[in-house]
Amino acid sequence: MKLSVIIPVYNEADTIAEVLRRVREVPVEKEIIVVDDGSRDGTREWLRHYQAPDTRVIFHDRNRGKGAAIRTGLQYVTGDVILIQDADLELDPAEYPVLLEPICRGETQVVFGSRFLRRPERVLWATYLANRILTWLTNRLYHVRLTDMMTCYKVFTRDVARSLQLVSDRFEIEPELTAKILRSGWSIREVSVSYRPRVYTQGKKIRVRDFFRVIRALWRFRHFEPARPGNVAPMP
Repeated sequence: MKLSVIIPVYNEADTIAEVLRRVREVPVEKEIIVVDDGSRDGTREWLRHYQAPDTRVIFHDRNRGKGAAIRTGLQYVTGDVILIQDADLELDPAEYPVLLEPICRGETQVVFGSRFLRRPERVLWATYLANRILTWLTNRLYHVRLTDMMTCYKVFTRDVARSLQLVSDRFEIEPELTAKILRSGWSIREVSVSYRPRVYTQGKKIRVRDFFRVIRALWRFRHFEPARPGNVAPMP
């Protein structure tokens, strides 16, 4: 089984080298697709000189958002399983085997790495509360029992990717992925992952306005844009 890791990057000069090192150290067959989303802090220049046999770097000419970067990355995947990895150090790539195990055993085709199956340390109360509200709304609208809808660690097979038609450019990509996976008939298995939250002074990018955008997206994809069979994007 080959893993495709998509890493959307925006202004992560302090962490991108360490993230790539950790991802490359995971002992599974994989390709790494880095999408720089118009970084302006030196990340872009560092990536231009980065070379590794299992890594492909793609550049957006301007900042378009996390969703746009993920959708770009999906155009280049060749693996059997796709995993989304943020370019910060909040989540640990060493836990890939835990995320992949249910898929490898044939128990599911979608795994979410939940930060809140166990209560993480040092998490801001606002972050925790916002996640609880958004996950509760997801559960009510889509009749599921998730604990962390907004997790970065969304892992799914190539067949699942082909069943989606993603359109979001920014953080609305998280509820869109969740909504369209569920509306397409796939079940989601959660596994617990460790979480080292950072704060805004350390580069955290999601803001209060994104909270309300996510709520609108959950409602929109539930009632107005049901998933239809088709490809997320052209895939080789």
